[in-house]
Amino acid sequence: MLKHITIRNFALIEHVEIELSAGFSVITGETGHGKSVFLGAVAMLLGQRSDVKAIREGADRCVIEGLFDLEGFGLEPLFEENDIDYDRECIIRRELAASGRSRAFINDTPVNVSLLKEIGARLIDIHSQHQNLLLGDRNYQLGVLDVLAGNRVLLGGYRERYDKYLSLQRELAERRKALEAAKRDEEWLRFQLDELEAASLKSGELQELELELQELSHAEEIQAALYGAYNAIDSDERSMLQALREASSALSRIAAHYGAAQELADRLESNYIELKDCCDEMQQRAGRVQFAPARLEFVENRVAQIYSLMKKHRVESAEDLIALAAEYSAKLDSIAFGDDDIRELEKRIKSASEGLLQVAAELTANRKESAAQLQEKIIAILVNLGMPMIRFEVEFRPVDGFTPSGCDDVVFLFSANSSSAPQPLCDVASGGEMARVMLALKSLIASSTKQPTLIFDEVDTGVSGILAERMGRIMQQMACGFCQVLSITHLPQVAALGSNHYKVYKEETDKGTVTNIIRLEQEDRVREIAQMMSGEVLSEAALDNARGLLSKECR
Repeated sequence: MLKHITIRNFALIEHVEIELSAGFSVITGETGHGKSVFLGAVAMLLGQRSDVKAIREGADRCVIEGLFDLEGFGLEPLFEENDIDYDRECIIRRELAASGRSRAFINDTPVNVSLLKEIGARLIDIHSQHQNLLLGDRNYQLGVLDVLAGNRVLLGGYRERYDKYLSLQRELAERRKALEAAKRDEEWLRFQLDELEAASLKSGELQELELELQELSHAEEIQAALYGAYNAIDSDERSMLQALREASSALSRIAAHYGAAQELADRLESNYIELKDCCDEMQQRAGRVQFAPARLEFVENRVAQIYSLMKKHRVESAEDLIALAAEYSAKLDSIAFGDDDIRELEKRIKSASEGLLQVAAELTANRKESAAQLQEKIIAILVNLGMPMIRFEVEFRPVDGFTPSGCDDVVFLFSANSSSAPQPLCDVASGGEMARVMLALKSLIASSTKQPTLIFDEVDTGVSGILAERMGRIMQQMACGFCQVLSITHLPQVAALGSNHYKVYKEETDKGTVTNIIRLEQEDRVREIAQMMSGEVLSEAALDNARGLLSKECR
């Protein structure tokens, strides 16, 4: 329930703060004085599109803030799902800067507009005249039945199954398309894979072959260098090893007399051991290096083969060729087993379809039961609203396949005359009849849901007299439970029924024209309702009539 709203610098409103009460409230005021401005501010608070043109001239931003009582409306899960602190009271704030930047907060937590709209829709339902056009929308008509039938949980389960069913259908189409394309390429894939498998590629092989190729290509040069290095160190004529050994022995002999000699001797001995090891290894390696023309030819051909395959397949390494072979093999496997996979997927789709059909049938049964009750109740309400010959029916038409909401196509049929067969509501109902049908639907929906606040914008347009009072009574009854109802009206019969009465008016100030909203007390209500009946000049008769309307309400 909306308990308090503050509006700053929105259109003609400079600063307005209103305390709103539970029950049925009415908002009146002359045409053009700003009732639509107030409604626009509420809509913006609930996440509707913002426009910098709405900022009051001369202001740098507008701010709209609402205080809501959430207790008893089951909104805790919605807040928890979106990680917003839940409390009995909730503050929603919307700010719009002249730069065009818009910000929204729920309990001081910044939120995006989509979340604000989702939560706002659960808090307030604004019914404006253009919403009557929704009655021609079959999805809206179906939605009415679902609300009255209490299908929210069942419909949520159906949509989960429906999304899964569509996902499987898309996967099947993609698999079939991929398999068809793969079969066209099967011969080419087989040829490419055979060529790569015949090459018997191994990871790291190319690097090893390139090293071996270098050795084989320069075998004589390598062997000569190794023997040359060996002879330079350990030749018969002048052996470096022998010189190191002799030097070490000489130093060891004087170690007892010269302390530094032993350390030098040890270092020379260490160098001798390392150099001796190098000589032995060079000798061994020189013996192993041989010029092998046959092996050289093999390695050259193998390297050339690998590079040729890399160039052909436009890859950077032999490892890429191995990966490509695995890819070709997987594609060929998918072709070989593709038909089996598709048959398995078709079985899953059939199972999903059967489960979906079962839930859809349950939805249909609930809707048909709800439709029978809707027909009976809405006829009773519309007869009371001056349509004694009303005929209202809900027609179910089958749907091929599944839709996001089941297997039903629903049409509301309507006739205001006993001599005319019912036709689709949007085709035959007048504007006034549409308004009364919508009010009747809203009253039924309000009794089936926990909608905290309903706002009606001139839903009583086009009616007068006793019908106006009856429409007011319906809104009054809607507010008897949890629901808070606000009605913007031009009809005194409706205005007199409100437990609370607010007036929208314009006034001239030193800052220009501004719109204000005030709560009217008893005598001010009398004058306002009298003015609605007689115009600007108040007669005593008009005042008496106004008092009569208000006292009638008291009774």
